[in-house]
Amino acid sequence: MKGITRLLGRAAFGIGLIAAASAPLHAQEKWPAKPITWVVPFAPGGSTDIVARTIGQELAKALGQPVIIENKPGAAGGVGATYVAKAKPDGYTLFGGTISTHAINASLYKNLGYDPVKDFEPVSLIAYVPNVLMVDAKLPVNSVQDLIALAKKQQGGKMSFASSGAGTSTHLAGELFADMAGVPMTHIAYKGSPQALQDVAAGFVPFLFDQLTAGEALIKAGKLRPLAVTSPKRSVLAPNVPTMAEAGVPGFEMVSWQALYAPKGTPAAVVQRLNAEVVRILKQPDVQQKMTQQLGMEIVGSSPEALANFMAREIPRWADLVKKSGATPG
Repeated sequence: MKGITRLLGRAAFGIGLIAAASAPLHAQEKWPAKPITWVVPFAPGGSTDIVARTIGQELAKALGQPVIIENKPGAAGGVGATYVAKAKPDGYTLFGGTISTHAINASLYKNLGYDPVKDFEPVSLIAYVPNVLMVDAKLPVNSVQDLIALAKKQQGGKMSFASSGAGTSTHLAGELFADMAGVPMTHIAYKGSPQALQDVAAGFVPFLFDQLTAGEALIKAGKLRPLAVTSPKRSVLAPNVPTMAEAGVPGFEMVSWQALYAPKGTPAAVVQRLNAEVVRILKQPDVQQKMTQQLGMEIVGSSPEALANFMAREIPRWADLVKKSGATPG
């Protein structure tokens, strides 16, 4: 019996040594050790999707693991955001956030399903996307001041504007314009940019705000006239189009934006590695050309802290406008 006991004891000791030796190996397993999923909260083909695929392709090369783009559209990005907010914070799920998911939705939806601050780790503000004030080319206006003057002649909210949907950044840009111009206007919501742009070009609605790339074809066809961009400086895609401030509406600034997030609790080392790689990727000439020339974006590439501070300003800013305009989800 003593022999058996000693044998069992040695076996147990050996197993203990193996476990002790293997534990550090497991604990020291480097991230990433498997594919990473980048959730896009909108349908394929849009700017958020293109940004994810452009950066994701380069990120996969840098990390040595595939970056899988998964589209989860719905509720102005809320479906995808809720999914990621509940995901395991292990560095294998990322989220392509926007002004909608991480600023506007916080005040637009009563039961959002996620908290844009408490449920996410900021990684980097990727880029700004200016909108453009575009009018029906047949409208007898050649400047923002001409449009305001025409609106004042149609008092009582008779001047209308289109948007890609209730509560979207294009809707709120119109509300901000009406507020700053001091003229009541009627909002007409569409289910997406294409139909809104077509109806403005056809003369059914006088004007709208949308991304320059969205209306580029109609502008070139002479059916839409761009009056001003909503960014602090002129767009590289339309250097002859003034900013809203230059056009006589000082203080008007409204840019959509793209950012990268991870679920709350994702290890700080992973967040820092992701940030470093994304910032580096955004400096690559081919990536810059695609994002600026094809998408009309102004590349940023911020630190996690800068993104957190940016959100702290954006959320209350849009909450005030949502409340003032009475905007509701489309």
